[in-house]
Amino acid sequence: MTFISNKIVFNVLLLCVPALFLTYYLRATLYLYPESRKYDAELLTTTEKQQPTNPANQSTTQDSQLKYILLWTDPKTVPFEYLGEGQQGFIDRKCPFTNCFVTGDRNYFPNYTQFDVVAFAGPQLNYQANRPLPTFRRPEQIYAFLSLESSHYYPLCDGKYNNYFNMTWTYKLDSDLNWYIVVRDTQNNIIGPNVSMHWMEPKNMTPISEELKTNLQKKSKAAAWFVSNCNSRSNREEYVRQLQSELEKYSLSVDVYGRCGPLKCSTHEAEKCKKMVDDDYYFYLSFENSFDEDYVTEKLLTALNYNAVPIVYGAANYTRFLPNGTYLNAMDLKPADIAAEMNRLIHNLTAYFDYFRWHNHYSVSSRGSHADSDPYCGLCTLLNDEKFVTRRHTIEDFTRWWNGPSRCHR
Repeated sequence: MTFISNKIVFNVLLLCVPALFLTYYLRATLYLYPESRKYDAELLTTTEKQQPTNPANQSTTQDSQLKYILLWTDPKTVPFEYLGEGQQGFIDRKCPFTNCFVTGDRNYFPNYTQFDVVAFAGPQLNYQANRPLPTFRRPEQIYAFLSLESSHYYPLCDGKYNNYFNMTWTYKLDSDLNWYIVVRDTQNNIIGPNVSMHWMEPKNMTPISEELKTNLQKKSKAAAWFVSNCNSRSNREEYVRQLQSELEKYSLSVDVYGRCGPLKCSTHEAEKCKKMVDDDYYFYLSFENSFDEDYVTEKLLTALNYNAVPIVYGAANYTRFLPNGTYLNAMDLKPADIAAEMNRLIHNLTAYFDYFRWHNHYSVSSRGSHADSDPYCGLCTLLNDEKFVTRRHTIEDFTRWWNGPSRCHR
């Protein structure tokens, strides 16, 4: 009888002790992470990474351990749609690291705290401000903010984003990853753009080749502008209207192509349109649609890579992107002054040629044109950088960093 009683007690203890231990563990977790008290049943599972339910036989090159990226906002919108699914986007780009895995499925793991990165597209945070954000986060988890667009169009003024993001991928030069333009030296080393650039003085640059001079002499038209947004935040349309009026004094004009002008050049024949700039136009208007620090987009590349002098219009410090003496800045000069300088250079080809000396010393291209500068490749490279992934840095005053000092003031 006593033996049977002892056996019953022993079996009860076998059942109860693990239950008591599990209860203590869950309470300890709530104490350590008080913000997690709102989470639902799915978050009661372990926060250690588990194998996904369908690994899909993913292949890796550098590391058998995949870096998992969850797209919290819509995966079908820019820039997420170009990431692809799984590892394929990194493989197709021939990235140095391809062991990163992308999905928009929040249920890919038992809970989203198991992802290495949770990524948010800035424009969607702006116009879907009331959509829920993650309610629980591991301290080492990366929350990445991505935006190709400027804060002029998509400000984020809610203080909930302060101390929230610990990775940024934008046009701002102090982001962890950058969009748009890369500058290289003659050895093909990436040297910019940067906040501080040490350019060669234009007067010390080598004169252009006779071949380039011959090609430039064939030009016959003043300026081209390819544009589709006709009501921009920067009000560039008004500047061009005034510039057109001033150019009439010299029997010159800006040829406007696209939705905002009378001329057409199909987007399906983009290379043909750009070749037209190379052949015919002295200048190209690289006018941004909005104002923000460092917001310099691929519009500049049309001029630089197709042998036209860019006329720039934006809030950026353009010396971070180009040497002096290679462009005209419409933010510094009135339309009348720009028109006069255009006329002078068209009739003084020796001075006009000097604007192309930089070609002998630098090259400028899209970041996506090579794997070593491609920002999508850069994402996976960063996630393989132990120093980066273990840092505990968030942007303390994100609203000021993203919007500038005055955009959120009523």
